[in-house]
Amino acid sequence: MQLVLNTPGAYLSKSGDCFQVKVDDEKKQISVHKVQSILVTTGAAFSSDAIELAMNHNIDVVFLDRFGNPYGRVWQSKLGSTTRIRRRQLEISETEEGLRLVTGWIEKKIENQIQFLEDLKRHRETKTEKIETYLKSLRLAKEKIKEVSGTLKEKRGNLMGIEGGAGRSYFAALAYLIPKAWKFEGRSKRPAKDGFNAVLNYSYGILYSMVEKTCILAGLVLIPISVSSILTTTTRNPLSLT
Repeated sequence: MQLVLNTPGAYLSKSGDCFQVKVDDEKKQISVHKVQSILVTTGAAFSSDAIELAMNHNIDVVFLDRFGNPYGRVWQSKLGSTTRIRRRQLEISETEEGLRLVTGWIEKKIENQIQFLEDLKRHRETKTEKIETYLKSLRLAKEKIKEVSGTLKEKRGNLMGIEGGAGRSYFAALAYLIPKAWKFEGRSKRPAKDGFNAVLNYSYGILYSMVEKTCILAGLVLIPISVSSILTTTTRNPLSLT
């Protein structure tokens, strides 16, 4: 589980093999063995013992801003990285093999988006024709990704353009299907202009922190990219669509 501290004035301390959260006069203890990460989204205080307990059990502490984006973290100092891994990562980024990895991620993302829209179309006969228009655009983007060749340095702009176009089609389809209370006009990030984007931005922030930790522990160099290149928002029915 994730231990989320989102109440102003919350205090996290240690009590045996448990984390103890105190808010006003209420206290709650949570076994350290149940916690995978600690997320802090507002003003909170910690004891050094609580931080030590987290580090001893490889539980990282992630700090999120008001948009849900991670801006800092505390993690165990024993990283699973080697110079060889990082050198190899940098070397492969300049080869065709590196391009194949990236196009594979993007292709899989688009495949998931197509599958999700196919599932939605199956139960919305009156909207099939419109959804199929968006699906056609996504299928075309997928084919274009397969045709890209060369190196990342040469094709970065091309890949970003294809992925961006696919993303616009995907979110346009969701905007068409989503209930009126959650309607939105495209993606908006800082700040989110509507409830849908606020939820999505916050979720991306949480997911990014998980991916970031995994990369660090694997010994990989963190290169700023769009989290959507790795993650996709196609979790089955995150909202009730109509």
